[in-house]
Amino acid sequence: MASDDKYHRRTLITRLELRSAEDAQLLLDTIDEWRDGCNIGSDLAWETCHTKSDVRNHAKETIKKETELGDQHATLACHEVAGVIKSCIERRKQDKTATQPQFTSRSMVFDRRTLTVFPDQRKITLTTLGDHSRVHADLALPENPDGYQYDYLTDDEWEYTESTLHYRNGEWYIHLGYRTPKQDADESTTQYGAVLGVDFGVNQIAVTSTARFFGAGELNHYRRECERVRGELQGTGTQSAHRTIEQLSGREQRYVKHVLHSVANGIVEEALAHDCAGIILEDLSDIRDDLPFAQWHSEWAFRKLKDFVEYKAEYEGLFVDTIDPRNTSKRCNECGFVHGKNRHSEAFECRHCGKQNHADYNAAKNVAELYLRRGHQPPRGRSVSQYALKSGSRTPS
Repeated sequence: MASDDKYHRRTLITRLELRSAEDAQLLLDTIDEWRDGCNIGSDLAWETCHTKSDVRNHAKETIKKETELGDQHATLACHEVAGVIKSCIERRKQDKTATQPQFTSRSMVFDRRTLTVFPDQRKITLTTLGDHSRVHADLALPENPDGYQYDYLTDDEWEYTESTLHYRNGEWYIHLGYRTPKQDADESTTQYGAVLGVDFGVNQIAVTSTARFFGAGELNHYRRECERVRGELQGTGTQSAHRTIEQLSGREQRYVKHVLHSVANGIVEEALAHDCAGIILEDLSDIRDDLPFAQWHSEWAFRKLKDFVEYKAEYEGLFVDTIDPRNTSKRCNECGFVHGKNRHSEAFECRHCGKQNHADYNAAKNVAELYLRRGHQPPRGRSVSQYALKSGSRTPS
């Protein structure tokens, strides 16, 4: 098998809808047997071995004998044990506190032999106890075909690999692993090009230097409604209300992730449409202080959006870099004058030259321009000297 550095790897996460209570119980039984098998493997392999082949040779037959797992599930349990023990050994080198791993969560690993994806039918089948019986489950995908899940599910360039099944709070979730080979690139060739500046905002999730706006209105409304419902449920104080609050929080987080994926896709599309070599984002170190009133955001959401942009850009061959956002919201992109009173909410009017603009659009252009002015240069032999605008590009004078 090719090493990991030859592949882009992504994870499609979605809820599963099982077709009967009997199927749900069979999956629970399989997960419990898997957990027992991993603990058996841990007992046998700890302080003895940690490579996949060694753990498999050492523990597989015992796992098959003492559980109802079939051959392939027993193999995957050995591989899981090997990976966790290896991580423990690495941690112990650092702080000498790592102890023998114990497997307690209701989750288990599947591979292409034990899980099959049927993209057209939006379903999967999972092998259960004994490697023979299979459970059919529907993928609870978003209705919007622009959801990020479809990027991998229906694209022949991506193949599914090892995946993880999770059971949490009465719900089933599948983390489907996908991979595609990295394209060989001649990194000795210098690539000249422009960059796309991106500003994160309050009423706008993001604005690009090419004047593409990703509004936060719908997301703000959805989160306000969730907060209202949460408040009403908290007032009842019942156990049922508490469970409903947990389910609501899970739905809210999944919705936010879906929106952030859509925004990240749009940012990368904008960079490609303007022939950019890379995307420049704000450094998020002080994002909590910079945007204390953004209703849609949390520190988690900003960082998740950055992560989504990075891996989507990497797949398209674009680099992503960050810049200290100092003065990007106060600086006039036309004349360079910096003053705290230049910005008034979403409006920007320079107190020096009188230039008026949307404040976040002005900031997005500054993100890109100051990246170039401050002497930043991307990695891998690339060189950039311009930043993309709605029409054409600009070279800082």
